[in-house]
Amino acid sequence: MSGNPAPGHPAPGSQMQIHVIADSSGETAARLARAAQAQFPATSFSIVRHPRVKDSDALLGVFDAISGALEASGGCRLVVLYTLVKEPMAGMVERYCADKQIPHADLFRDTLRAFEDATGTEPDGAVARPVGVEADYFDRISAMEFAVRNDDGVMPGALHECDICLVGASRSGKTPLSLYLGYVGYKTVNVPLVPGIAPPPELFRIDRWRIVGLTIDAERLLQIRNRRAKSLGGYGTKDGGYADLVKIYDELDEVGRIQRSLGCPVIDTTGLALEEAASRVTEIVEQRARRAGTHLRRPAGSMKIAP
Repeated sequence: MSGNPAPGHPAPGSQMQIHVIADSSGETAARLARAAQAQFPATSFSIVRHPRVKDSDALLGVFDAISGALEASGGCRLVVLYTLVKEPMAGMVERYCADKQIPHADLFRDTLRAFEDATGTEPDGAVARPVGVEADYFDRISAMEFAVRNDDGVMPGALHECDICLVGASRSGKTPLSLYLGYVGYKTVNVPLVPGIAPPPELFRIDRWRIVGLTIDAERLLQIRNRRAKSLGGYGTKDGGYADLVKIYDELDEVGRIQRSLGCPVIDTTGLALEEAASRVTEIVEQRARRAGTHLRRPAGSMKIAP
């Protein structure tokens, strides 16, 4: 539960400290803090982590550090987030923040209470207990390794093993999307479509419903390729066509023809967030798989990408 902010809280655009208090590493709270701060782009944030706070003496030391930061800021310019298993220590933080009028949130107790209500049992209060390996952990590791091994279609013979196959022009977003889908648990391969070079024959032998094409706005692709070419010492910026706008338009037309010959749907990745692109890919493949009378394999326990 959040406390009331003190008068004179910082105006948009100011510096804000997020103090994370945890009896373990504090990584869970820090990750949530980073996700939350992204919703406030006008404010500059810094995260101060106080990990492995195991007893009240250590917690009092944290309070001293936070009080010092509060005084140095000249006002309430910080937030306290905490993940403490022991309820008495969580209560100490609650009372301290209420007394200092510091906005705060207990990121752990509400979750424990929900689990307690659902199971009818009480948590045992073990501090810093290692988190068990998720059911799909090894499937996801295998899928990520598969995506790395099969980046840019270097092993056409492995195409028949994939869950998803991405095809598109160079720098259209195939590699990061393949790796993200691998992280989620899908064995993904990506194959570059290059004008004048025939795609590998294996591409035409896999289930068509597994294949999704990627495209991108020509001018955006030019910007990406120019940066890439400069990192390679200028290669491709003149006669090669790699970073030539007119030739890029021709290339995308040819890539589009190949994608149509594969009968695959095409997603425009221009300005599309990675998560959104992944969501669209999996939704398309799942729908096409159902129409083909089958389904897209999903590792046991894996998470579905929300649209």
